[in-house]
Amino acid sequence: MLSQRWIEVLVGLFLLFALLALAGLAFKVSGLTSLFPTKSYEISANFEDIGSLKVRSAVKMGGVQIGQVSDISLDPATFKAIVHMRIEDSFNQIPDDSSAGIYTAGLLGDNYIAITPMYSQSFMKQGSQIEYTHSAMILEKLIGQFIYKMGGSANDKEKGNENAPKAQ
Repeated sequence: MLSQRWIEVLVGLFLLFALLALAGLAFKVSGLTSLFPTKSYEISANFEDIGSLKVRSAVKMGGVQIGQVSDISLDPATFKAIVHMRIEDSFNQIPDDSSAGIYTAGLLGDNYIAITPMYSQSFMKQGSQIEYTHSAMILEKLIGQFIYKMGGSANDKEKGNENAPKAQ
């Protein structure tokens, strides 16, 4: 039979292993770090409005994640958002005339960048910039525009009726 001391050592080793496994799982799920980073190259794109796009948001092509957003900054001259993306080296044949758009995963999900490939025979490389971009559709703006148009048409009807004689 095992002595009390050996049982305590085994329980301690089990707890140490469990804590290391939980720490590894937490880092893997959060995406904060990777033990074996993949080789990648960086490209950029300018957008009028990025909505709620964040650093580490997904970059997808055809629904497959090919990279992630590495940095977001503001161009002081044009006041456009500059989005830098890290693309995995295994996806190194993206045509340089491709377009990028910001979409939402589901109705209220996170934003991501979708790259739509075009037909050029030359490909993007480190430092390339996507010229054709489509900004994010902001749900709040669309609702505001809808309400404004609905309210505007009601106001127009009221104004048109002001000149009509009032029935008593």
